[in-house]
Amino acid sequence: MKHYGPTSTGEAGEAAAALVIDHLVPLAETWDSGASKWTKARRVAYAKYLTDPRHLVAVSARSNRSKADQDPATWMPPSPDATCRYTADWISVKRTWGLSIDQPEQDALTRPAASCPDQDIAYTPAA
Repeated sequence: MKHYGPTSTGEAGEAAAALVIDHLVPLAETWDSGASKWTKARRVAYAKYLTDPRHLVAVSARSNRSKADQDPATWMPPSPDATCRYTADWISVKRTWGLSIDQPEQDALTRPAASCPDQDIAYTPAA
């Protein structure tokens, strides 16, 4: 069985059959962060967005169940090595779609920032 390198949560050696595709920023979180005011077409565009690989990520089924629809205030990747990338990608996805970040989420995103000096937060607003 072929194994792949680290998943988006930093877990190494997951077999392809054990991986699932996950929205980095879960659909329920987008709803709470502003998508509830979007048109149906924009919500569908978010759900199926393939332009940026940070939106839909391969993770272990276990990690997907653990994260569920939580934001960084209540869930972070189990691997410290994945925290910088996850944090930057979360912010990039939120900014791409003009989604809000509440205070507990902001606090959780700010904590690891000091140890992530080389992490870029690049994005292009979605149409």
